[in-house]
Amino acid sequence: RTASVADYYAPIRAGTDIFYSDEKGSYLIDGHLIETATRANLTQARIDKLTAIDPANLPVKDAIVWKQGSGARKLVVFADPNCGYCKRFERDLNEVKDVTVYTYLYPILGGDSPEKAKNIWCAKDRTAAWRDWMLNGTVPPRAMGQCDASALERNAELGQKHKINGTPALVFEDGKRVGGAMNAATLEKQLVASRGKP
Repeated sequence: RTASVADYYAPIRAGTDIFYSDEKGSYLIDGHLIETATRANLTQARIDKLTAIDPANLPVKDAIVWKQGSGARKLVVFADPNCGYCKRFERDLNEVKDVTVYTYLYPILGGDSPEKAKNIWCAKDRTAAWRDWMLNGTVPPRAMGQCDASALERNAELGQKHKINGTPALVFEDGKRVGGAMNAATLEKQLVASRGKP
């Protein structure tokens, strides 16, 4: 039998980080384990499994939900209203067909992000307010009167729980998460892969 790295070094999990060590703990390897025959990144595959988020367990009532086409495919996005990459991603989303998008407002960039998020959440049509702001730069109307914006607090807790440190953060149907924007072609490929069928 051919020896593998697992015969010499055991994986150690520290939160969502993976390290490798010998049985005595004399050596610690910080890096990715690549299977040369398949070029598979075994470390990244394990991290992806550890950090996966089951979209079925997310509170839909705290999301802005909109769809294009049939809406058959699902995509979760954690986004800050002042995030430039989020705005670019929203434009790229226009090219993707048959998707339902669940946007969790996650104002972590500071400045007036929390106020903008509240104004969008409290708008009469929050989907229109979100899309108008992200795509056209139309400032959302100021929230007036009573508005229950507690969803924003819950979204903050949800993001912290899942260690979402940047926006956009994408979650696909199979739980795979991706930090950062994707162009339309890459997004389409991941939507297909995560659904497990074309």
